[in-house]
Amino acid sequence: MIPVTKSYLPPIDEYVHYLHKIWESNQLTNNGQFVQELELKLKEYLGVKHLFFVSNGTIALQIAIKALDLHGEIITTPFSYVATTSSIVWEGCQPVFVDIDPRTLCLDPVRIEETITPQTTGILATHVYGIPCDVEKIKEVAQKHNLKIIYDAAHTFGVNFKGQSLVSYGDISTLSFHATKLFHTVEGGAIITGDDEIAHRIRYMRNFGHNGPEDFWGLGINGKNSEFHAAMGLCNLPYLPEILSGRRQVSAWYDELLVGSGLVRPTLPEGTEYNYAYYPVLFPSEEMLVGTRDRLNAADIYPRRYFHPCLDALPYVERDKAPIAESASARVLCLPLYPDLERYNVIQIAGIILNRGLD
Repeated sequence: MIPVTKSYLPPIDEYVHYLHKIWESNQLTNNGQFVQELELKLKEYLGVKHLFFVSNGTIALQIAIKALDLHGEIITTPFSYVATTSSIVWEGCQPVFVDIDPRTLCLDPVRIEETITPQTTGILATHVYGIPCDVEKIKEVAQKHNLKIIYDAAHTFGVNFKGQSLVSYGDISTLSFHATKLFHTVEGGAIITGDDEIAHRIRYMRNFGHNGPEDFWGLGINGKNSEFHAAMGLCNLPYLPEILSGRRQVSAWYDELLVGSGLVRPTLPEGTEYNYAYYPVLFPSEEMLVGTRDRLNAADIYPRRYFHPCLDALPYVERDKAPIAESASARVLCLPLYPDLERYNVIQIAGIILNRGLD
C-alpha cells in the first residue's frame, strides 16, 4: 500500500534513551525539561521570539483567538482543513469566508477589504500546503482597519519567505506537529508570536490560567503537552535536513514525470524557500479527479482530496460565495509524498495519471 503520507520515525534506541530519562525524573508533564528544551530548540531553528509547545494544532488556534480577544466576525478562508473554521465557531465567533487566489489557493487579500464590517475583529488565514499567503498585503489591510492577524501555519514548518521564517508573520502563527506532518511530535502543536504581551497571555492560558499552585492569572485551558511528545520532537529535529531532502527529491520526480499531464500546480510566491510538505495537483474537472483517484485506489495507492469539501459547506456555518475555492476543492488531489517513497512508485503513480488522457 502507498498512503498519501507516512510518519517519520527516528531510530527507536534514540527515543528509548529519552524514555529512560523520563523514568528517572518521574516528571511526565507540566512543563518538564524536555518540553522546555524542545521549545528552545524550535525557537532557534525557526528564528522566533516566543514559541509555546501545546497539545495540538487545533488548541493552538483556539488559544490564539482567545489571546487576541477576538469576537464577532473573523475573516477566513473556505479552503483549509476543518480545524481552521471549527476553532472560530468553537470560540463563539462567526467565520466570514473570503475567496482565494487561484494561483496560490491562499486567502485573496483584495477580497478581504470588501468583506470587513464594524463587527470584524480579525483575520485567520491559512498558508495552504505551506504556500505563503500575501502576508504584506494582508498586513496592510489589517493595519488600515485595526484588525488582528492569525496565520494557520500548520503546513509551513521549515518554510522561509523573504529571508525569514513564515511563522514570524502575523500577530500569532500556529503550527501542527501531528504525526502526519513533516516535523511531528506524534500529537502536538505550537503558538508563535513576537509580541511580549501576547506571549504573557498565552503562557497562562495554556495552563488553566495558573499563576502558581494556588493563584490564577485569568481564564485558561489545558493546552499543555507531555515529556513523551517533546522527546519525539527532540529525536526528529536532527533529521530534518534528511527529511526535507527526501521530500524535495520525490517532488522533483513528480515534476519530471507529470510533464504534459494537463495537471496544474499552485504557484509559489517569489522569495519562498519551500518545505515540500505536499504535492497538490489540480485536475481539469472533478470527474477526471474521481476517475484517477479510483484507478489509483485500485492499485493500492491512496492520494487524498485535501481539502474537500469546501468549508463553507459545513452544516454549522453560513454559506458565502467562494466560487474559486469551491472549484479548487472539487479538483485538487494531494499525491503520495514522503521521504522514502521510491522512484519506481512515483513512476507507477504518474503512469496511472497519464493514462487518464488529460490532454
